[in-house]
Amino acid sequence: MSGGKEHIIKSYDDELTRLTGEIVRMGELSISQLEAAIDVVERRDERAAQHVVHNDDAIDQLEQEISHDVVRLLALRAPIAGDLRNVFAALRIAADIERIGDYAANVAKRSIPLSMVAPVTPTNGLAHLAELAAAEVRDVLVAYRDRDAERAYQVWKDDADLDEAYTGYFRQLLTYMMEDPRNITPCTHLLFMAKNIERIGDHATNIAESIWFQVNGEPLTAQRSKRDYTSSPEMPPLGGKSE
Repeated sequence: MSGGKEHIIKSYDDELTRLTGEIVRMGELSISQLEAAIDVVERRDERAAQHVVHNDDAIDQLEQEISHDVVRLLALRAPIAGDLRNVFAALRIAADIERIGDYAANVAKRSIPLSMVAPVTPTNGLAHLAELAAAEVRDVLVAYRDRDAERAYQVWKDDADLDEAYTGYFRQLLTYMMEDPRNITPCTHLLFMAKNIERIGDHATNIAESIWFQVNGEPLTAQRSKRDYTSSPEMPPLGGKSE
C-alpha cells in the first residue's frame, strides 16, 4: 500500500474517532441534563430548572457541529460500504441524542409549574423512570463507542422494562387523580414528564438499531417487546391485573 493511501485511511480513521468522541460527549451531556431535571423536580427549584432548560442549547450546538463534520467527511473522503455506514450512523445517533436533550429540557420546563402547586406523593416515582432511561442511554453510548452490536441489542430489549415501569406509573397517577380532584393538576404535569422520559428510552433503542446496522450491515428485524399499554386497549383496568 502506498504511503499516500495509508495517510488517507489513517486520516479518515482519526476523523471518525474524533466524531465518535464528540457524539459520546454529547450523549453524556444529555444524561446530565436528565439527572439535573430530576434534581430540580425534587428540589422544586424554579431558577435551577430554567438553567437546565437553557443548557439544552449546548447539546443543540454540538449536534450542528457534528452534522457539519459528517458533511465534511462525506465530501472529502467519499466513504463506501462499512465506512459509509459509520458516517450515517453518526448522523442518526447525534439526531437521537439531540432529541433526548430536548425531552430532558421538557421535564425541567414542566417542573416549574409543578413547583407552584402542593407536592404530591407520586412525584417521587419519576426518579425511578429517569434512572432506567439514563442507564439505557449510558449503555448504548458504550455500545456505540466500542462498536458492540450485542450490547446495543441488549439495550434494545431492556427498553421493555422502562415501558413497563412507565405503564405502572401512569396507572398510579390516574388513581391519584380519581381519588382527589386537587391532584389533577400536579399529576397531569407528572404524566407529561413521565412520557418524556419514556420517549428518551425510545430514542436509546433508535441508537441501538443504528449501531446494529453500522456493525452488521443489516437492520435489526427482531420483534421488540413493548410494555407501554397507556395508549392501548390492552391496558388492564385500574384495580385489575393483566393476564
